[in-house]
Amino acid sequence: MARPRKLRRVCFSPEIRRFAPSGGEKQGNPIVMTVDEFEAIRLIDHEALSQEDCARRMGVARTTVQMIYASARQKLAGMLVDGVPLTIRGGEYRLCDGGADCGHGECLLQTIQTRFHKPKGECTMRIAVTYDDGEIFQHFGHTQQFKVYDVQNGTIVSSEIVDTNGSGHGALAGVLGALNVDALICGGIGGGAQMALAEAGIQLYGGVSGSADQAAQALAEGKLAFNPNVQCSHHGEHHHGEGHSCGDHGCGGHSCGNH
Repeated sequence: MARPRKLRRVCFSPEIRRFAPSGGEKQGNPIVMTVDEFEAIRLIDHEALSQEDCARRMGVARTTVQMIYASARQKLAGMLVDGVPLTIRGGEYRLCDGGADCGHGECLLQTIQTRFHKPKGECTMRIAVTYDDGEIFQHFGHTQQFKVYDVQNGTIVSSEIVDTNGSGHGALAGVLGALNVDALICGGIGGGAQMALAEAGIQLYGGVSGSADQAAQALAEGKLAFNPNVQCSHHGEHHHGEGHSCGDHGCGGHSCGNH
């Protein structure tokens, strides 16, 4: 019995699926490029990924990607040289669902936005906390979940746990941006992630440990103790920065006017 082939992961289904010469079509059957062959061309030639990275993105072995890519390039050459139409259809593939094994930022953000529909009111502050079983997770870049709180007039009015789908440091700021987060509470966090948060307009409250719910409520009330100089090297030390309460940094209770 033949072993079933592993389906190739495709992040995007091509919108345009037929190409033809502008000077007229030659007689003969059109060239058929499969969707997974199109994806290999897109990743390697358009996004400039290595074959190894392409293989990881598509969820197959590098040798498989080499075979798919070589076939796709041969078909492109046939279309250009012979002047025959090219159609994209079929193939052994599955569309990406933004899961943990993808690692593609845009897929992840689309999944987050699809699953988290809660609108943020004009006078609402949205706080995210790196989350693990009720506690503040201490390694920002490895957090599997955020707990997201909506705050109005210093009171938490709702909360929801959101999976990050295994995303790493580089995409997590984008996840928080997609959730319309105003502030992040976490333990340790690196300089690059801090810059990404700053660029997204997200206020950082790092070096915090303990209960996620209590920390979010403390921030809502302007009483959270945190470390403004937190770095990844502080993981496990849980510095709380004496004298650095929320009020000392002008949060002012997070009224509507402050946001």
